[in-house]
Amino acid sequence: QVRLVESGGGLVQAGGSLTLSCLDSERAFSMYAVGWFRRQAPGKEREFVATISRSGGITIYADSVKGRFTISRDNAKNEVYLQMNSLEPEDTGVYYCAADSEIVTGRTIRAYNYWGQGTQVTVSS
Repeated sequence: QVRLVESGGGLVQAGGSLTLSCLDSERAFSMYAVGWFRRQAPGKEREFVATISRSGGITIYADSVKGRFTISRDNAKNEVYLQMNSLEPEDTGVYYCAADSEIVTGRTIRAYNYWGQGTQVTVSS
């Protein structure tokens, strides 16, 4: 089982960068595929951002972030990262990491059984 804690959110100007971290405090991360999702407004459904396989060999991105965001992982540190560059106001939202051991990668909310609490990202124009 994993316990996920996100960090690294904050306020940044458009065009700036942030790096989010997702830490597994139970130290079992190498057995799990991980995804990042975001909720851009209260009441709006979470949308897929990026996903990475257990080894990090497979990564998939939403079209809206492709070329700007990079997902990576360090299994020795039990962490997954989301490097976000060229941020736009439309990237504002609460970012969640999710994990599951039964998938290779996942682009849907239903693919994941474990979720963090989220970290707020605000991009000002």
